[in-house]
Amino acid sequence: MPGWLCCPGFFPVTNPIGIFDSGLGGLTVYRALQKLLPHESLVYLGDTARVPYGTKSAPTVTEYSIENTEFLLERAAKIVVVACNTASAYAVPQLQAQFDVPIQGVLNPGAAHAATVTRNGHVGVIGTSGTIASDAYAQALRQINPDLQVTSQSCPLFVPLVEEGWLDRPETVSIAQTYLTPLLEAEVDTIILGCTHYPLLRAVIQQVVGESVTLIDSATATAEVVKDMLGRGGMLPPISANRDAGREHPAPTDHEFWVTDAPERFQRVGEIFLGHSLDNVRKV
Repeated sequence: MPGWLCCPGFFPVTNPIGIFDSGLGGLTVYRALQKLLPHESLVYLGDTARVPYGTKSAPTVTEYSIENTEFLLERAAKIVVVACNTASAYAVPQLQAQFDVPIQGVLNPGAAHAATVTRNGHVGVIGTSGTIASDAYAQALRQINPDLQVTSQSCPLFVPLVEEGWLDRPETVSIAQTYLTPLLEAEVDTIILGCTHYPLLRAVIQQVVGESVTLIDSATATAEVVKDMLGRGGMLPPISANRDAGREHPAPTDHEFWVTDAPERFQRVGEIFLGHSLDNVRKV
């Protein structure tokens, strides 16, 4: 059993949660964690010098993921969240074997949620070319329920559309229709948004597939799993009580954003993801 699970307090509870992604998409995971765990400090690493991961081989993505994890551990992360679907598909088992720190990807939480909510047992998966080629979501779904039917579709143009801010353009709707029509023809009733960029296109995707199809955001499901892992490991920070004011106050938190290239672009596009300005983006 890992030390962090068998020995509560294995890591200082005030240490930050580490998050890495190939670029910007993992900010949807950051946002979900910040919302669910407002008392936690967060350290985010975007590997913008080597983005995208979705077109690279499994050994290359695993090598990058190891380096990203090492950086976050240098920043004293008590848990590492792999916010990239491609890295989750290719690298998480190696990271879990190599590092004595809890490692959580976005793939299994999304699959588990989809398997729970599907009504007709037919789940669609959309993602980058690498994520879809790995077949990792389909394998995870079938491990949960071998009777599930899975239809997958790569949507490579969705990422650049998001990063250009084309969230509701007619061209975006047209591209979404092209990508999603095979899933509708297959009669899926649930679709996993298998890339962390895709939640920003949720309104367009829902418009195309209709309200009867349930969309699964892996970021939200992952945040729930991370909270549970921290609780079981005794790593949730204490909340100090302010008796005079009659209310509770969390310990101070600190949020860091690191990138491997182009911090100005990360800062600019990151505002699309978070809805507010980023003024503390640093290059590693």
